[in-house]
Amino acid sequence: MELQIPYWGEELTINLPGENIGEIVYPNTVEIRPEKEILFEAISNPIDFSSFDDFIEGTEPILFIINDATRPTPNARIIDLLWNKIKNKDIKFLIATGAHRAPGKDEYFELFGDHYHDLGKKIFSHDSKNETENIFIGKTGNDTDVYFDKLVIEAKKIVYITSVEPHYFAGYTGGAKSFLPGIAGYKTIEQNHELALKASAKALVTEGNPVRDDIKEAFDVIAKEKKIFSIQTVLNKDHKIYYCVCGETHKAFKLACEKAKDVFSVEIRDRADIVVAVAPYPMDIDLYQSQKAIDNSKFALNPNGILILVSSCRKGVGGESFIKLLSEARNPDEVFDKIAKGYKLGYHKAAKMAEIMKWASLWAYTKLEPELLSKIFIRGYNDLQEALEASLKEKGNEKILFMMDASLTVPRIAPRILHKRKFIHGPTMDKKAKTHIKLDDLFVG
Repeated sequence: MELQIPYWGEELTINLPGENIGEIVYPNTVEIRPEKEILFEAISNPIDFSSFDDFIEGTEPILFIINDATRPTPNARIIDLLWNKIKNKDIKFLIATGAHRAPGKDEYFELFGDHYHDLGKKIFSHDSKNETENIFIGKTGNDTDVYFDKLVIEAKKIVYITSVEPHYFAGYTGGAKSFLPGIAGYKTIEQNHELALKASAKALVTEGNPVRDDIKEAFDVIAKEKKIFSIQTVLNKDHKIYYCVCGETHKAFKLACEKAKDVFSVEIRDRADIVVAVAPYPMDIDLYQSQKAIDNSKFALNPNGILILVSSCRKGVGGESFIKLLSEARNPDEVFDKIAKGYKLGYHKAAKMAEIMKWASLWAYTKLEPELLSKIFIRGYNDLQEALEASLKEKGNEKILFMMDASLTVPRIAPRILHKRKFIHGPTMDKKAKTHIKLDDLFVG
């Protein structure tokens, strides 16, 4: 039986006996209306504002913040729909890179479409490591030092465009996350992301999530003195706009999360011994981003199972710190021992991967060299068909579960079998105690 697997904007054809093809999991199908209609309704009826038109009225400069190319946010399409309203205004655009690199030339066209040349020198890319460009504005209750890009500090009127989907430790993307990590200093991002080591930092959870609480508090520090208008979208499985809500950040974010859960929290019948985790474009940009597909797919995997990542990793590894940490450890347990001696940004990625490595095997079909992957406890393959056949040989005549958009899809077990088993996965670091704690429940949301 043939099956098409998304890969680098194309599709790979694999052949398996029908008896070995289990559930094929996509985000839930939702009804889609015309994008212009959805956006017009949202910007005309924002929360706690009269309208987008009223917000941009006048001659005061406006700073627009947009996500970088590691997110599926339809920036160019939204800018195009707003263009006639904003083209004659005093505007600047700041790309919220977080700790990521600046966009490449091809990515600027991807982000701005036909308006890239129109905007020209009005486009800026955030640099978290440039200390002169990031200004200290205070601390959060978690003692996170809050540094924000000076363009944001100087702006009085801000519009940010984002998309809301599940995030493996912040609960969801979107909302105030455009500010932290989006336009925050490196130190701020590092301190915030250390909270990802806590057990309560997980997908689909915002209440009581230490990462999200820290993000909200940092945002609230700066929001007191500014007019901030959010444009928050929820996409469907084809990256078309399913829902949009505008206006006040926190209220809009809460509504968007509810809609995002409708799309991306997907019910499955049961876990499988073999799970294929596909990280489709643009989440396949590198291994650092593709890790999200691994983390989401663990919810569909049995203990001692095999999880096979399918991702081009077209820009390479991504963040170097998590690769260095994993490659220097002799085993997954040692990853946590090293983190306990001092946290660096990216170590949370290594911790999340090491958690899974303690109870399952990670394999991968990518453009990365298998030799590199073997140093971080991942078995690499240059042929996906070969990897699938090897997994069946190792695990027996099993059904393979396919997560076709694993970067965004969070599987949950059907309620009728939730009571049958509890599951303990690997250790999560407790920041203060510096010890490993175990979770007795893998389910989220």
